[in-house]
Amino acid sequence: MKSCPKCQRTYPNDAGFCPIEGTPLIFTSMVPIGPSDDKRIGTRLAGRYEIRRVVADGGMGRVYEGVDKQSDSRIAVKVLHDDVAKDEVSLERFKREYEISANLPHDYIVSVTDFHRDPEAGVWLLVMEYLDGEELRIVLKRERALPGARLVRMLSQVAMGLDEAHGRHFVHRDLKPDNIFLCGTREGDVVKLLDFGSVKDKNKDAKKLTVLGTTIGSPYYMAPEQAQGLDTLDARADVFALAAIAYECITGHVPFDGTNGPSILLAILTKDPIPPTKRGAGGKYPIPPVLDDVMEEALVKNPNIRTRSVGALADAVGHAYGLIGDHREWARMPQSELEAKCAEALPRVMAPRPAAPIAQADPFASPPRGDLASAGAGMQDAFAASRQAEYDASAAGLPAGRPTWVVAVAVGIAAICLGGGLALALVLAK
Repeated sequence: MKSCPKCQRTYPNDAGFCPIEGTPLIFTSMVPIGPSDDKRIGTRLAGRYEIRRVVADGGMGRVYEGVDKQSDSRIAVKVLHDDVAKDEVSLERFKREYEISANLPHDYIVSVTDFHRDPEAGVWLLVMEYLDGEELRIVLKRERALPGARLVRMLSQVAMGLDEAHGRHFVHRDLKPDNIFLCGTREGDVVKLLDFGSVKDKNKDAKKLTVLGTTIGSPYYMAPEQAQGLDTLDARADVFALAAIAYECITGHVPFDGTNGPSILLAILTKDPIPPTKRGAGGKYPIPPVLDDVMEEALVKNPNIRTRSVGALADAVGHAYGLIGDHREWARMPQSELEAKCAEALPRVMAPRPAAPIAQADPFASPPRGDLASAGAGMQDAFAASRQAEYDASAAGLPAGRPTWVVAVAVGIAAICLGGGLALALVLAK
């Protein structure tokens, strides 16, 4: 393991220069630790983790770059703040993050290797692989939106990581751009999913850490059933969250916004998102019209009719950009190759969709049941059926959408008007 004598960043043994400082690297055992206000810098935790520099500060703890002296590997060490370490639920969530991540050895999920208390230092620490790159949130702040090829490759890798978790009945429950880390390589981004501390374990004997009705997650990307704290929440909540992230990557805007948490959740529960082609019009990258349908299905409020999986969502987005195949193929395809395929398909996918033909009604045709009584009976039947559907949805714990009885009443009134008008025309004709 080598390190930069200026910034203390660590690198593999075959590296020669620090790309940040341009300084020749030397082996870590020879690197003097620079002065710091943090007393942990230059010390070892748990007897094996050498702390080299501060990487970030968060609400839960401080993150350091370090070296695992047993494996001679780069690591990130999160040392929990004292108030967090005193909270039993918080500790249990970190423990769960370690246990779940340790059982999900996957190319697209960050590897968490250790979680325990160092009795000598008196701190709890979470140890994971060190990642070079940046969060998707930082990329979006700088770029606003992503080109199709980069988006498809990212979504495909996220889908492969989440499908592994969903297959073991784990729901991430806090997907957001901050928890999607992009590691740059010559072939394109390699995704690492972060923070499985808010996971909902749907396994039969799983210990529950969330009180029923409690809302966990980030408001902008939260599914309606999650916003309501429903216990029926499952992997389809992650589908909604990933679709909201994709929408932001496409348009430069979140699909549901507001001035505060409650107003955002109200928008999620009561409003439909603006189609991407309208919200992102005039942006840097072309938006295929088919993406309007893809986002509509993935962001639907009723999980029973939502896109069935994160893999299916990634497939739909890729096909909207004109790609052939599926997300398992695109996840490992070099971004340059994806870009070439998207560019080739662009004229085809951007062609305006033909308008649906409007059926012409015969003005001289008699109504099949041309009396007001039958029309009224039809309205009553439709009203009763719609109310029963609303009751069934409520009993099943599904989020409430636009009341279907409104549609039934409108159809009934139209039927009465049509039947009455045609009956009057027949009388006058006689």
